[in-house]
Amino acid sequence: MRAALVTGAGSGIGRAIAGRLVTDGWQVLSVDLRLTSDMPGEPFEADLIDRAANRHAVEAAVERFGRLDAVVACAGFQHVSPVADFPEDVWERLLALMLTSPFLLAKYAWPALTANPGGRFVALGSAHSLVASPYKAGYVAAKHGLTGLVKTLALEGAGAQLSATTVCPGFVRTPLVEAQIAAQAKAHGLPPERVLEDVILAPHVIKRLIEPEEVADVVAFLLGPGGATFTGTAVSMDLGWTAR
Repeated sequence: MRAALVTGAGSGIGRAIAGRLVTDGWQVLSVDLRLTSDMPGEPFEADLIDRAANRHAVEAAVERFGRLDAVVACAGFQHVSPVADFPEDVWERLLALMLTSPFLLAKYAWPALTANPGGRFVALGSAHSLVASPYKAGYVAAKHGLTGLVKTLALEGAGAQLSATTVCPGFVRTPLVEAQIAAQAKAHGLPPERVLEDVILAPHVIKRLIEPEEVADVVAFLLGPGGATFTGTAVSMDLGWTAR
């Protein structure tokens, strides 16, 4: 039975991915800052901003399952603020969780992922891995850096047939997106009820939110036989955002 470590598995996209992999027959270590009683897979509490917690999560997965075939790095958060007012500690936390943590997970999982041919590393990027938006300096910087990290992992892992891919969705119906509405309203000077249509969905050519399960479908494909040829690339699923 294949084994995976999924971060950010307590809610949103990470939870959908962990649930999908369990349904598909994977053993899953579901990592999150706060655990819930109904998390899919085997829950593991960790604050991935702490460097040591990334190593502990990988060690726990290998110890429990005896192997580790895939890492799916989903944990993240958002902060909306102009650069001039962007809190420096928030900048550091964003990069620690969304760039340094995936690096550390890859570093510590590398022996297990390359022990057998076909290891997979999937990082949850964003359309903001490919383009920028105002008031999201930390998030955009972290997601752009993530695409570079994944390309490097793909090149270094090629000899062991390890593939590394970034999945880049547009706006997904998650608590992270819902939490942005008030901050976006303040930043853009709009009433909250206009933010979804005028700001969040504005870059989507198809005007709807992506569902977490749709992202889980793509990740499941990349971790399966059909995803073997995808490596070192960003898989865009952004409802036309970056087509312009």
